[in-house]
Amino acid sequence: MDSALLSLLAAFLLSLIGLLVFIWSLRKGLLFENPRAAATIFAPGEIGKADDPALDDQAAKRLQEAITASHGSEPQAEDPDEIKDRIAADRSSAFPVFMFISFGCMWLILGATAGLISSLKLHWPDFLVSEAWMTFGRMRTVHLIAVLYGWITNVGLGIIIWLLPRLLRTPLKGPMWVMLGGTFINIGIASSIGAIGSGWSDGMEYLEIPWQIGLFIQAGMVCIIGSVFYTLFHRKAHELYVSVWYHIAALLWISLLFTVGKLPGVHFGVQQAMTNWWYGHNVLGLWFTPIALGAIYYFLPKTIGRRVRSYNLSLLGFWTLAFFYAQVGGHHLVGGPVPGWLITLSIVQSMMMIIPVVAFSVNMAGTMWGRMRLALYSPTLRFMMFGGFMYLLSSVQGSFEALRSIQQVAHFTHFTVAHAHLGAYGFVSMVLFGAIYFMMPRVLHWEWPYPKLISLHFWLASIGILIYFVFLSWGGWLQGLAMLDTTREFMDSVRLTIPYLEWRSVGGGLMWLSHVIFVGHLLVMILRFGPNRTGEALFAPEKMKLEMMHGK
Repeated sequence: MDSALLSLLAAFLLSLIGLLVFIWSLRKGLLFENPRAAATIFAPGEIGKADDPALDDQAAKRLQEAITASHGSEPQAEDPDEIKDRIAADRSSAFPVFMFISFGCMWLILGATAGLISSLKLHWPDFLVSEAWMTFGRMRTVHLIAVLYGWITNVGLGIIIWLLPRLLRTPLKGPMWVMLGGTFINIGIASSIGAIGSGWSDGMEYLEIPWQIGLFIQAGMVCIIGSVFYTLFHRKAHELYVSVWYHIAALLWISLLFTVGKLPGVHFGVQQAMTNWWYGHNVLGLWFTPIALGAIYYFLPKTIGRRVRSYNLSLLGFWTLAFFYAQVGGHHLVGGPVPGWLITLSIVQSMMMIIPVVAFSVNMAGTMWGRMRLALYSPTLRFMMFGGFMYLLSSVQGSFEALRSIQQVAHFTHFTVAHAHLGAYGFVSMVLFGAIYFMMPRVLHWEWPYPKLISLHFWLASIGILIYFVFLSWGGWLQGLAMLDTTREFMDSVRLTIPYLEWRSVGGGLMWLSHVIFVGHLLVMILRFGPNRTGEALFAPEKMKLEMMHGK
């Protein structure tokens, strides 16, 4: 079958499944405003109460005072068994979540180091050139695999495995299958990095993993999806919170995307490029984005003790994401030998993506209305709010970047690289950091020993990504204008980017330093070094005491 036809058929299948589920949702009345569903993340007495385990006692008290000062009266959740079910769910998922977070942090350090080396090579080309695996092409690909599949995918799976049992109010079914799946996935990631370092690659961006190794990753996803769906079918919850929709859909989407993208002997020539960017864009929009949005919809309201402003709007954002995202990757092929209608379809769908982005942004702004200052007190909230704002910025920028007039300048420049990092790091990774800071005290039952390191991590990471984005966007745009100027030599467009590439390395260096602080702090927490603030040792049985302290 023709590769382009296969990718279009897969996109149509995704949309068709989404349409059928959408119709089923309408018949069940799931899209009507549902305060009860919006309150499923709370136990009785939790609405209006601060909940950020990354804080010490004094900071938690200040956050609670700020929430009390700005909080109106809202009806409390009704189910008295919520806390008990939540504790059982956390106990069942603790080891798999710990495994995913640990693997993710290991790949984060490796990927960030490879990324910083790659950045330095762009303006310091003689740096580390003695071996073939040190070359820019291999080092940058190692960075991509380690960060996208190692860091984001592992931590994303950890968040899904931690949140779904909580939201479904049932223990995780088949945790050993989840851990087996995680083992397969990380064997695949490690093997892929080794293969790429030795020069073995499938040669498509974001799909460099050899298909033979990709079988391990796909097998791992099958194990995890089986356990997740078994848990879903045995749920006690009557309402499905919006985070469940995002995370279940994300697991199905990435499995279909990866299967089609890695089919051997199918993708060739122009069709290969079309499949490449169909997958490359969808892995961000239909895998990373649903993970992060589902996390924000849980952690942000939970931290401030307030229901999400409009449950309807959250579902509108989910369904429009499902309907509009599948074909946005085609704008990367503007000017290429591909059908014009396909590029136009991609541009139209890219502009339509403004709808779910605005729906999410308005919803979060309404939830935080009059409460923005709470970010001064809560580290988790800072990461979530920063990530949410970067989602708005990167998505709107991406929609307009798809236009032919913008692509004429930005295509084949560092501008595109800056945009990709704004989405993958400024949005997704910052949300993952915030989720880890919330989750790990409950997973390990040992609180973060040095809260000031959390603030240091945030400022280094946020300043680093802003320096990276601003200077690389600026330099990339000038690069595009120089390439369009027929009176200038091509090398002029290269030389003028050097100062901006140096600033890119400065921003990347700050991000790398923030990762070292973050992973070091987590290691100190795991080993129980530093001051003993609250709680028991690793995976202690006395879970209710800490949960009640954080929850109430």
